[in-house]
Amino acid sequence: MVKNENYFEILRKLEKNPQSNQRELTNQSGISIDKLNYCLKALKKKRQVKIKNFKKKLKKINCIYVLTPQSITTKTRLTIAFMKRKLAEYKELNKELKLQKIMMIY
Repeated sequence: MVKNENYFEILRKLEKNPQSNQRELTNQSGISIDKLNYCLKALKKKRQVKIKNFKKKLKKINCIYVLTPQSITTKTRLTIAFMKRKLAEYKELNKELKLQKIMMIY
């Protein structure tokens, strides 16, 4: 489940800014650089992301992360799962609040 949330978060960030570097992605998502690297490699292996390298300066290489059509489908599926989880959490919290209000009345 956590892995899917990481993939979801990374795909969201890359969709907004495909030229983000790994340090920016870690700062924005709160994922460690090692975990981000692992997730990016897994997404690349699953053909969810294409990584294109280019030289920005003589000794510095940057990447552009390109989402594939498969990743759009995956992101949609992960978004739906995320929304279902959050809705279930909301319903559970709402039940607890109603129960607390009832207990306060008595």
